[in-house]
Amino acid sequence: MKKIIKYLLILIATKATILSAQTAQMSLPPDIDPESLSRLPLILKDSLDEEGQRIFEVINGPDTNEPRIGPPNNSMYSLEPSEPYDVMNQLLRRASVGRQIFEISTLVPAREFNQQYEWTAHEIGALNAGVDQEIIDVIKYKRSVEGLPEREAAVIEYGRALLQGDHQVSSDMFANMVELFGRQGTIEITMIMGDYTMTAMLLNAVNQQLPPDRQPMLPMLE
Repeated sequence: MKKIIKYLLILIATKATILSAQTAQMSLPPDIDPESLSRLPLILKDSLDEEGQRIFEVINGPDTNEPRIGPPNNSMYSLEPSEPYDVMNQLLRRASVGRQIFEISTLVPAREFNQQYEWTAHEIGALNAGVDQEIIDVIKYKRSVEGLPEREAAVIEYGRALLQGDHQVSSDMFANMVELFGRQGTIEITMIMGDYTMTAMLLNAVNQQLPPDRQPMLPMLE
């Protein structure tokens, strides 16, 4: 009897997952491809010439014909720039500022561009890196940085200065960043934010949808 109940529960859960995925597919905007979940269909490796296939493998690995959805597939519509774009992203992930500051630096532009796909990936990444939920929520809900640790508060305010208003950073703010992170670290943080600003713009342009296993995490505040 217990085995039967267990089997029925598994069956119900499986059907619920399938129905959830089907519902998500049915609710897609009319210009969204159901496989790529964006306005651009998947670029298959075997549809590319030899050089294109080499670039495809750099970005997606050699053992698949289908690209990863999100930035990899969408960026490959401009093949030559897509390779250094991906390489730069991988290099920035190993920046000297460390994983926590890296993740905070991705969340600021994701919030400023209301980019759900980018945010959902990097809120989880930030938590896994050990960033406190309080810090994440300051970015998510556009709260004051008052009371946050100095380094984290400085990064958030620096990103907001670059992405809001006149997009300028004062001499004092820049000097404070250099004091906290050094010249190299300050430029790394700037490049991370620039990289994820570009990615947010790309994903917004193609209206990248979340896969069925991801729930929206970003409230759409003004």
